[in-house]
Amino acid sequence: MLYTVGEMAKIMGLTASTLRYYDKEGLLPFLKRSRGRIRMFDESDYEALQVIACLKEAGLSIKDIKVFMAMAKEGDATLAQRLELFQKRRKVLEERIRGIRQALDLICYKCWYYETAQAAGTEEAVKSLPFEKVPKKYRTAKKRLCTVSQSSAGTHEGASPDRP
Repeated sequence: MLYTVGEMAKIMGLTASTLRYYDKEGLLPFLKRSRGRIRMFDESDYEALQVIACLKEAGLSIKDIKVFMAMAKEGDATLAQRLELFQKRRKVLEERIRGIRQALDLICYKCWYYETAQAAGTEEAVKSLPFEKVPKKYRTAKKRLCTVSQSSAGTHEGASPDRP
């Protein structure tokens, strides 16, 4: 089945102008046109658009995606290069996910911290808690907040890992 730009844009959740831009930039080297030169998308174009969306989400530039699409058009001769691109991007994303998980852990800890302080009416109630009284699921984040002061030559007086 063939789809017009408008139909495919709706399916993909993009604007028609975005699809036209992708075509103009050479991201859709397999795209067919009707006799009237109207862009026509099929199932393989949908798959290509899904890959483009994935690569954009993964942080590749339009220029890099264009290089990838050109390699795909070349076929089997570029399998190794395409595999390498995806392996490198996987590594980058895994690092980003680790960072986001750490950020989420810290945010969750701070939510608990401020909820507990608010319920007690004071931050001192939380600051004075021994580490063992901090719920287990928040200890890694709390420990990460304390790492610099603990890893330096002793703790700094007055330094609080729970400062905002």
